[in-house]
Amino acid sequence: MSVKEKVLVSRTIAVPADTNPWGDIFGGWILSLMDIAAGSIAARLARGSIATKAIKDVTFDAPIFVGDEVSVYAEVEKIGNTSITLNIYVTIKRKGQNEEIDAVKGVFVMVALDENRRPRPVRQKWADV
Repeated sequence: MSVKEKVLVSRTIAVPADTNPWGDIFGGWILSLMDIAAGSIAARLARGSIATKAIKDVTFDAPIFVGDEVSVYAEVEKIGNTSITLNIYVTIKRKGQNEEIDAVKGVFVMVALDENRRPRPVRQKWADV
């Protein structure tokens, strides 16, 4: 993976357990999928423990319904001294349709942690990850 390469991290189907009390897909569930994707990529790049430092500029551009196929993509925006900034995108496909719809996007800042849970330098040799 290289900087500005958008990669698929996960794909799942939205089910009734993922809804809020009004029957809509719960935004917190989507944010959780996005955070897991950011953490997965950042941990690989940092070669170790990471934590979410910030979630910025999240926009929900299309509703997500039960039965939608939900795909989460990650793109490394920047690698700093102790942090990795990723753009996370969620697309959906409605039941029985092939059109991919841009649904949610956001910026996640992840921090590499040492054994004492303190920020540590990100290992810069990550091209082979």
